Amino acid sequence: MIRMMTIEDYEGVYALWMSIKGFAMRSIDDSKEGVERFLARNPETSVVALEDGKVVGAILCGHDGRRGCMYHVCVHADYRMRGIGKAMVVFAMEALKREKISKVSLIAFTKNDVGNAFWNRIGWTKREDLNYYDFVLNKENIVAFNQ
Repeated sequence: MIRMMTIEDYEGVYALWMSIKGFAMRSIDDSKEGVERFLARNPETSVVALEDGKVVGAILCGHDGRRGCMYHVCVHADYRMRGIGKAMVVFAMEALKREKISKVSLIAFTKNDVGNAFWNRIGWTKREDLNYYDFVLNKENIVAFNQ
């Protein structure tokens, strides 16, 4: 079952994130309070996939009024290759279309072979014409990678 994410899904989504090796999480942005802020700003565009009574997939998805962006797109390893990821992406993109958003972007780590293969397989285009830059405003927002 694919549906819109709510803050009540947080514990299941967090457990999913923690189950994925190499998954990067930020101490503030990915806390319950951080996700609650994100969902308040983007109440209808984030997605969860539920099976066997638990969250097996999730996407944080939002927009700035011009371009959509997907974050933390993931499916539990035991549930991959069954169309869950693609169904979640379609759900999020349809939600963005309802909000009159015409373009969607995302970031995938270069060493994320599973994720990069997925995006290529479902027809997304890897941009070669730009550089991605970051500037950290809050050094307290620590990034940790699951081992």
